[in-house]
Amino acid sequence: MCIPGCLETVRASLSRRAIPIASNGLRPAADAASASPAKAHAVRTNTGAGPFTSVLDLTHTLSPAFPVFPGDPVIEVTPFATLHDDGYNMKAWHLVEHSGTHLDAPIHFADNGASVEAIDAATLIAPLAVVDITAKVQHSADAVLSRDDLSEWEARHGRLPEGACVAMHSGWGMFAITDPERYIGRDTDGTLHFPGIANDAARWLIEERQIVGLAVDTLSLDHGPSRDFPVHRLWLPSGRWGLENVANLDQAPAVGAVLVIGLPKVKGATGAPVRLLALLPG
Repeated sequence: MCIPGCLETVRASLSRRAIPIASNGLRPAADAASASPAKAHAVRTNTGAGPFTSVLDLTHTLSPAFPVFPGDPVIEVTPFATLHDDGYNMKAWHLVEHSGTHLDAPIHFADNGASVEAIDAATLIAPLAVVDITAKVQHSADAVLSRDDLSEWEARHGRLPEGACVAMHSGWGMFAITDPERYIGRDTDGTLHFPGIANDAARWLIEERQIVGLAVDTLSLDHGPSRDFPVHRLWLPSGRWGLENVANLDQAPAVGAVLVIGLPKVKGATGAPVRLLALLPG
């Protein structure tokens, strides 16, 4: 519940203050197993924009109809109690951690990486940089966000904000609801086809920029044909997180929005479904 004027006060506060962001996705003082060489720094939450005036939901609705990565169990939501019989309503969920719009924690691809509860909450609020590769996807479902795409983005919008999440907007997210089979992209040989992030782009972001996370509007950070998940193996062990199955990136600006990640704090989890919100500037 929020009393009259509460939302306006929160928006004004967010637009003014600097929030500490650790560029490795973890507390700078975390244990050695989860620490990164990158230093903590402060990032203005509006990245130079005006006060936030609206909120964009970047989350797909989680349901049994939502496509899952081949081999993962389907999502199940079943009644556990009903108001009529038990006096209250309750449902049971059966799903893997990496279902729907979700976050990959470093431990997903690194035994000594941070699990979900060890990720610093400050890194779950980050400037959002959206890189549009929809033109490339028109020519190939296996297109990737490349190092050149990042250079072109910076030429237009300036240097990527420190502590940012870099999101790939491929336009593929619309198929999650309208055409789940195309979203998965499995051909007759079993090979998957959907866009992802190039290994050289991920490496450059680690080595040359202070970025806390990657986000994609597809099933995986790696593009569909990948067999050994090189981006996962590079990005997550570096102490950073990744977001997959992100929705509505076509409605987000290239720069100026702030990403807010509602992440369940589950001990030892390798990932978790999330509620993603983008705070949009006026």
